[in-house]
Amino acid sequence: MDNLSDTLKKLKITAVDKTEDSLEGCLDCLLQALAQNNMETSEKIQGSGILQLFANLLTPQSSCTAKVANIIAEVAKNEFMRIPCVDAGLISPLVQLLNSKDQEVLLQTGRALGNICYDSHSLQAQLINMGVIPTLVKLLGIHCQNAALTEMCLVAFGNLAELESSKEQFASTNIAEELVKLFKKQIEHDKREMIFEVLAPLAENDAIKLQLVEAGLVECLLEIVQQKVDSDKEDDIAELKTASDLMVLLLLGDESMQKLFEGGKGNVFQRVLSWIPNNHQLQLAALAIANFDRDDGNCIHMVDNGIVEKLMDLLDRHVEDGNVTVQHAALSALRNLAIPVVNKAKMLSAGVTEAVLKFLKSEMPPVQFKLLGTLRMLIDAQAEAAEQLGKNVKLVERLVEWCEAKDHAGVMGESNRLLSALIRHSKSKDVIKTIVQSGGIKHLVTMATSEHVIMQNEALVALALIAALELGTAEKDLESAKLVQILHRLLADERSAPEIKYNSMVLICALMGSESLHKEVQDLAFLDVISKLRSHENKNVAQQASLTEQRLTVES
Repeated sequence: MDNLSDTLKKLKITAVDKTEDSLEGCLDCLLQALAQNNMETSEKIQGSGILQLFANLLTPQSSCTAKVANIIAEVAKNEFMRIPCVDAGLISPLVQLLNSKDQEVLLQTGRALGNICYDSHSLQAQLINMGVIPTLVKLLGIHCQNAALTEMCLVAFGNLAELESSKEQFASTNIAEELVKLFKKQIEHDKREMIFEVLAPLAENDAIKLQLVEAGLVECLLEIVQQKVDSDKEDDIAELKTASDLMVLLLLGDESMQKLFEGGKGNVFQRVLSWIPNNHQLQLAALAIANFDRDDGNCIHMVDNGIVEKLMDLLDRHVEDGNVTVQHAALSALRNLAIPVVNKAKMLSAGVTEAVLKFLKSEMPPVQFKLLGTLRMLIDAQAEAAEQLGKNVKLVERLVEWCEAKDHAGVMGESNRLLSALIRHSKSKDVIKTIVQSGGIKHLVTMATSEHVIMQNEALVALALIAALELGTAEKDLESAKLVQILHRLLADERSAPEIKYNSMVLICALMGSESLHKEVQDLAFLDVISKLRSHENKNVAQQASLTEQRLTVES
């Protein structure tokens, strides 16, 4: 290492004189020493103070520039050397060198910057602010034949794309076009993998997503899927997963989705939906896409194009094996497809309720949650279906059981909402009797105290229908659930929403037909609370307060 000390001393002198030949010799010796023992050589370089002189040697005119940048790249492989490189002011001259036309200078400069800023978000953000992204994108376009330079650009993109602040800059370049062009040329798995690693974080941005779709990335991905779908090689399976995940990401943007959907006739969309009966990985991708499709127009097209039958077949194959991911995703897709009014009757006649009810025995909360949501969407304003389900004792008993699932608030909430929906949409005495016999009344009364106004409302409307249609059957349960006391509390509470107050008063009037509940109303001095509501700012509440007051006065 004595030679190294001599080299460093000599380099200090020649760096000031800038004698090219001597300088080049010293730099070659340093590179050789770094190749033999990088860490020890780096420590010596740091101790010698030579780093400070490197900034002046990084000039486009010098023939030694590539070697200086190479040395910086080598020493910056060591974490302890990165801050000294920053302190020596090397970042700015290195960034300037990215405008060089010399491919070796560009390669070593890119490596140096990449190593100095490795794993440092603050330094990477500094590079973004200095405008390296447009420069690197331009380099990728110009030097796409140079494999080493291309790889350097991809590594840089992969690191910078992780930062949110980079997305805007990437979106203003033609990165999508360049990456897709490069992707089409790659045959080797490793090279494609590198491009995937850049595409994934970029595709999270809606603007870039659309650019990638327009540049034809989806067609490339579909080709990969076609090539790899039947392969059992590990690399091919991994690439299939990456391609399908990326496809999902691209389709999860509103604009990119519409572009590919093309009114349900889009070739891409048709091909993706054909994956549903396919292998597990592609199923998940297709299901994710079906799930996202909350646009009514797209949902209607999908139902018309037979997606429901495919989803039902898929669910049928997964009733016994209990693949929770597939069950959850398929039920979730059916729930979304059931949102448009025109789809409900079509899905009901296709037998969706029967397919969904097969999962009633599931003990998995995510599956239970989606099952409940699907049924609730399907019976919305569908009286016949609501009555049919509401008279299904097994279903109602399971709902009552899930209404007590305190560990799973989502399942508990959806069970309550479905119980209420069965009554509200069927308006059927038989449904009410089934719910009373299964012990569901107390849950509807509790639901009226929910922190969510929409759930309170649904509960009050269902309870009003119970009181109007089957008060005698439900009387005892309403009494033991302390409904009257709860209604008094809701009306007296200033924070209760106007519609809650209105529906509570409607319910009070409906309860008057029961002697025991009527007595409870009289004992709680409801008239005092209701008379105050006659001057309520909401006209409907004020009007209902007058009617309720008259009714209570007459009944007393």
